[in-house]
Amino acid sequence: MMSAAKTNHKRSAGSSGIILKELVDDSRRFAYLRGMAEREGARTGGFERRVIGAGRHLLFVMLALSAADICAANSLAEAQALFYNGQYAAAAELTETLSLEDGMLAVHELRTSALLFQIRRAIGEPRDKNKAFKECVPCPALMAAFMEELGEGQAAARAILKERPKDEAALFFLGKLDLNYVWLVLGTLGRRTGWNEYWEARHSLDAVLVESPQHLRAAVARAWIDYIVDTKMPWGTGWVLGGGNKKRALAVMQQAANGGDDFYANAEALFGLWDMQVREKNFNAAMVPARRLAELFPENREIARFIAVRSDASKR
Repeated sequence: MMSAAKTNHKRSAGSSGIILKELVDDSRRFAYLRGMAEREGARTGGFERRVIGAGRHLLFVMLALSAADICAANSLAEAQALFYNGQYAAAAELTETLSLEDGMLAVHELRTSALLFQIRRAIGEPRDKNKAFKECVPCPALMAAFMEELGEGQAAARAILKERPKDEAALFFLGKLDLNYVWLVLGTLGRRTGWNEYWEARHSLDAVLVESPQHLRAAVARAWIDYIVDTKMPWGTGWVLGGGNKKRALAVMQQAANGGDDFYANAEALFGLWDMQVREKNFNAAMVPARRLAELFPENREIARFIAVRSDASKR
């Protein structure tokens, strides 16, 4: 999927935050040294000039080292923007250029999401999903790419968890990867499989939320489990799957859509709230997140079409 050359010459976007934090810490240390020079009465300014020169050199080196990381982070953000604008093929293509080193589980998750939505869009919502998949020309290649990316991402996350069982990022992304598979096989393809991935996802996300109850994306993903189990599964099957709660899911999604400082985590919650309200046929309520999403992602045709249709319906 990705050549070794592409992987080796870039570093993970996850490390960019570490390097930028080091820059801040170094600037604080520099300010401390400068204050020390003033307190010690370095009237000639020689000591201060040496500290300033060293600080500038350190800043130059750190900026050069972090350039690749910042580019990687920007590229991931660009892929996310394409995804939320409904340009799934372009988003998947861009993720292929990103590094898959340690700390880049986000790439696996985003790419599988983009491939999932491409398959969903290609198949549509037919009554006979199996027949629709067989007749779908691009679907075999998309499915193969999805399964390859899924396997790589799961293996990477599980390797991290073997060394660090409570690693929050690995637990979260493993849960999200598993859910992408569950939504694909159960929802899009209508196949009764994916139960192992379902339980792994549920346990992984629960573990994240036990340690970090304010983890916005984990709360959103967990709310989808509650909603789907409550609304799509027969009572007996839902009970076996640990139960669901539609009311709680909607409340969590509403809260998540109104909070959080992470732009794309908030966008994910807005899309989730909009989708749930549409499923509930509460179209007036769905218009609220839809309008916000239209402002954030004006190229998303599905959102624009929904707003246009509902606006016309309200005029009748």
